[in-house]
Amino acid sequence: MSEIFDVTNIIFLVAAVFIFLRLRSVLGKRTGNERPPYDPYSARGEKKEPEKRANGNGDNVIPLPGNEKTGNARVYDESRDEIEAAINQVAPAGSPSNEKLHEILKFEPNFNPKEFIKGAGAAYEMIITAFAHGDRKTLKGLLSDEVFDGFVGAINERESRKETVDSTFIGIDKAAISDVDLTGNVAQITVRLKAQLISATKDEEGHIVDGDPTQVSEVTDIWTFSRELGSNNPNWKLVATESAE
Repeated sequence: MSEIFDVTNIIFLVAAVFIFLRLRSVLGKRTGNERPPYDPYSARGEKKEPEKRANGNGDNVIPLPGNEKTGNARVYDESRDEIEAAINQVAPAGSPSNEKLHEILKFEPNFNPKEFIKGAGAAYEMIITAFAHGDRKTLKGLLSDEVFDGFVGAINERESRKETVDSTFIGIDKAAISDVDLTGNVAQITVRLKAQLISATKDEEGHIVDGDPTQVSEVTDIWTFSRELGSNNPNWKLVATESAE
């Protein structure tokens, strides 16, 4: 009996090792190099300003990682050239918006307006979807207090009539910066967004009272986002909305 028991144990052990190796090959293993989940609201350029120090001439310089005497100047110049090109593309050189975007760089040297536009588009989709679903929790983190109160008021009125919204966000056709303002270290950037969506409002019995569930509609909104530059919070909040006719 002991010999049979020992052989059985060996069989089970071999089977267990085989299953473990199969699971490991399918699921993989952590290496420490995995990328973190992407935050759609934290654009690459919206980082806290790096610590500055003075050089021999008394000017502030931005310390970059690595050997400062070899490749750092080149890396910084390439990054700066990329940002300069992005600013000139989203706002013509010499325009007020172009000047304000350059002022933002004084607070956050890595701010890239193209990345901001991408983040604004992602925020727009999330806010539109949350409003349609009555998701107050999501809206709270994306809107200023005043705008949040307005959105929640509209949701409350809709719910009091026992209406629901069926909404499908198709995508954004175009997004562009239309205005930039900077007061102290508080920036406001206005973005004109042209999007496509399907939306229909239904009453308690399911009858359509507004919109069309089979029709793709084009909408153009002008939204203003604001943020305190240099703060630990990378998120821009929606502070004003306007519909373009």
